[in-house]
Amino acid sequence: MDISFMITIFLIGFVGSFISGLLGIGGAIINYPMLLYIPVMLGVGQFTAHEVSGITAIQVFFATIGGVFAYRKGGYLNKALIAYMGISILIGSFIGGFGSTHMPESVMNIVYGILALIAVILMFIPKKGIDDTPLEQVKFNKLIAILFAFIVGVGAGIVGAGGAFLLVPIMLVVLKIPTRMTIASSLAITLISSIGAVSGKIFTGQIAIVPSLILVVASLIASPVGANAGKRINTKALQAIMGILILATAVKTWMEIL
Repeated sequence: MDISFMITIFLIGFVGSFISGLLGIGGAIINYPMLLYIPVMLGVGQFTAHEVSGITAIQVFFATIGGVFAYRKGGYLNKALIAYMGISILIGSFIGGFGSTHMPESVMNIVYGILALIAVILMFIPKKGIDDTPLEQVKFNKLIAILFAFIVGVGAGIVGAGGAFLLVPIMLVVLKIPTRMTIASSLAITLISSIGAVSGKIFTGQIAIVPSLILVVASLIASPVGANAGKRINTKALQAIMGILILATAVKTWMEIL
């Protein structure tokens, strides 16, 4: 592995982790396509879909630790929401991560594309009045939260994601959770989810050690910086950035699949 390849991986991890902290996502929706396509485009190296899913699983775990630490104060972490969705998504992501070893790369990329497309549709549904509810008065449907978290976990575990790029629009649109609470809580839920995904990838030998370590370093630096920046940005602007980001990656992924 030459130095240009290592620098490319670090920069990809830094960008993905900054966005992770900023928007309350694990960063996989950014890092998965970037790791798959950018090293090849630059001619510095190449990863398989299985390697990328393993690397992003590790990166998501450490990126979300940094983000949760940055959001630990201010009342943004909804402990009940984190507990119900966290346990459910952990089970789902382990099943997805373990089962992905038997899937061809084309199927893994299609799963990623479908997840991104669903997230795009949800992000562009109007979200009226969700930020008017005081944080201490937020309520949600526990059964729906558990069910959606499990489904997201299975799909996210397959591609090595924490699932936050789907959790965030679900929490905003379906569960009606305020934006900043959604961002903070989704980071914590994604942290739990990534434990299942990482375990499944490790048990099936899908982890590339050196690239994963490079992304971990980038994550620990960039994720808290992104989280602190996210506290100062208007909530509607955060939602718009998230929607555009998911749309761009969904379009790119489906262009490659088709």
